[in-house]
Amino acid sequence: MRAHLGDRLVVESTTSGAARRDGEIVGLHHEDGTPPYDVRWSDTDGVTLVFPGPDAHIQHFGHPRPGAARRTSPHEEPVSAGGPVDPGDIGRRVAAERRRQGLGREETARRARMSPGYLSYLEEHPADPSLAALIRLADALGTTTAALRGGGTGLPPGQGHALLHPRLEDLGEEECRSLLSTHGVGRIAVASSDGRPAVVPVNYEIVDDTIAFRTAPDSLPAAAVGTEVAFEVDHVDDAMSRGWSVLAVGRASVVTEPEAVRGLAEHAHTTPWAGGERQMWVSIRPTSLTGRRITAEDR
Repeated sequence: MRAHLGDRLVVESTTSGAARRDGEIVGLHHEDGTPPYDVRWSDTDGVTLVFPGPDAHIQHFGHPRPGAARRTSPHEEPVSAGGPVDPGDIGRRVAAERRRQGLGREETARRARMSPGYLSYLEEHPADPSLAALIRLADALGTTTAALRGGGTGLPPGQGHALLHPRLEDLGEEECRSLLSTHGVGRIAVASSDGRPAVVPVNYEIVDDTIAFRTAPDSLPAAAVGTEVAFEVDHVDDAMSRGWSVLAVGRASVVTEPEAVRGLAEHAHTTPWAGGERQMWVSIRPTSLTGRRITAEDR
């Protein structure tokens, strides 16, 4: 018998009238996946050390599709991929949400009532956790199972219902600066070559209170150079129908100093998602910084 974290141990009782029992394997004691296992039982939610007998068998996580290969852990036999969602995406979303909230693996695992080792494996390898594990993770991270599985990723944010009693509040400049400084993807409003307005998403960095992004000289964002532009970032929490937005207004300039260009390239958190040759750095020093937040009204 071999198992890996997240599998289910099922015990089919041979005693007449006895109940069938199952639980999630949350701890391994041998690298090859052989017993014993730490099992969190579905009927009691308690964890016990189990040496499976002849009446027990393993249900591997996921639902294999013929011919669809997936990566395996170092101690499991090759199996097929499961479900329409790339299992690796689940772990990446869990890790991204955990880091966004400033949570460590130990704390997240504690909140989700699972082994830190399993959470580590889930984040670093393709894995399809059980629905129970996914529900606990979503609850621990304050999100939904659909969000962790990538549901709605092809749709714009804001598909949820509005709050019954929303409160719209203006943000102070320091709070705007703090939210803006997280870097990521923002939107720059420019006038195209034919004079028409356009809004383009760009990967941006914050350096000494200055917004900077990479682009190509002949691209639409490059049209911002030498003009006053608006730059916007936001965050929408669909599950809670809350969110915030920050708007920076300032003049855009090309970064030409070689040392400054080198520093921006070396410390950039990511390369432009659009790909291609984008070596031209554009900076915006805000002269105006405003923002708003939607929250639930205190009642």
